[in-house]
Amino acid sequence: MTVTELLLSRIRDVPDYPKPGVLFKDITPLLADPEAFTALTDALAGLCSAHGATKIVGLEARGFILAAPVAVRAGLGFVPVRKAGKLPGATLSQAYELEYGTAEIEIHAEDLAAGDRVMVIDDVLATGGTAEASIELIRRAGAEVAGVAVLMELGFLPGRARLEPVLNGAPLNALITV
Repeated sequence: MTVTELLLSRIRDVPDYPKPGVLFKDITPLLADPEAFTALTDALAGLCSAHGATKIVGLEARGFILAAPVAVRAGLGFVPVRKAGKLPGATLSQAYELEYGTAEIEIHAEDLAAGDRVMVIDDVLATGGTAEASIELIRRAGAEVAGVAVLMELGFLPGRARLEPVLNGAPLNALITV
């Protein structure tokens, strides 16, 4: 069984969640399986190494679950990107558009610096709004974007098209596309 097959076999489809007509991709069975979670962690750590990352940014909240063990495995620092108002101290913030309204994320200003090559890790790439805002935060902190890596890309949504212009040639890797 390939890594992709293993990961796919541990993602559960939940129909009509969180609302009718939505097919939710539940990754909790994958996280509960040590073989699958290790394979995922190793695959993402390999991408960080291949792209020369020096730090990893994880996007709240499921991105934390994936990015923290990847940082440990890769021997890199982990920097959380949080919803506005959740981090103490000096922060950089970035607002972005949602389907209905706006949201804002923050990062500790001192956690990234010039010379850092940052890999953004999240569970799912959907519309790309949060990932795009995190890329802006990384650059505003003076660091470089090494790439974006996600477990799963929802290919029927415009996330990739939204991110490609702001990546400036940095790679966008999805282990699975559905």
